[in-house]
Amino acid sequence: MKKTNYSYIGISFVILLFGIYAVPKIVDRLSAPDLATIGEVPPYSFTDQNGKTITNADYKGKVYVAEFFFASCTDICPIMTENLTLVQDEFFGNPKVGMASFTIDPQHDTPEILQQYAEDHKITKPTWHLLTGDKTKILKLANEGFKLHASESKDMEDPDAETIFEHSGFFALIDQDGNIRSRVDENDNPIVYYDGLDKDDVQMLIQDIHKLL
Repeated sequence: MKKTNYSYIGISFVILLFGIYAVPKIVDRLSAPDLATIGEVPPYSFTDQNGKTITNADYKGKVYVAEFFFASCTDICPIMTENLTLVQDEFFGNPKVGMASFTIDPQHDTPEILQQYAEDHKITKPTWHLLTGDKTKILKLANEGFKLHASESKDMEDPDAETIFEHSGFFALIDQDGNIRSRVDENDNPIVYYDGLDKDDVQMLIQDIHKLL
């Protein structure tokens, strides 16, 4: 009587299942379009929520996402932070992936304020730094370094008027060598930035981080 090798069948079945569920994900990541190089991020040095000085060198060899925000923002900032936590969760155990959130209201956003912000928004990844420092340098980094709009304005005729802060809702993707990277659209034009308010764009960002890794 011919014997059936059930062990071989079992192993084959497991391999088949792995192929069904894992291969599409691998192919999806490998088939992501090549990423364009937009430009190099200029040097910077600021203080994070833990009182530690963070510079470009701390991100050397890492892929990271940069954004500009302020802690008292009640408009787009909470949405951006929530979406950036999706990146945190995807790469939580990977020290080669980080985030840099630069406040455009450093006079208010001290390390203590930023630490509280991190606790309130479940920011726990060690390589996610909330950065504060010299206001002029931060705004210059945003507008000239990343070319992401950030500004403050005030009605000079009303000394009691509140300062109005404005900033872009986009995320920038930076590679291991400190270059801003992005995928290209259907016309081979770089998209340059990823919409921090759009979960589909955030998933695209996650895919492109995997590609850079």
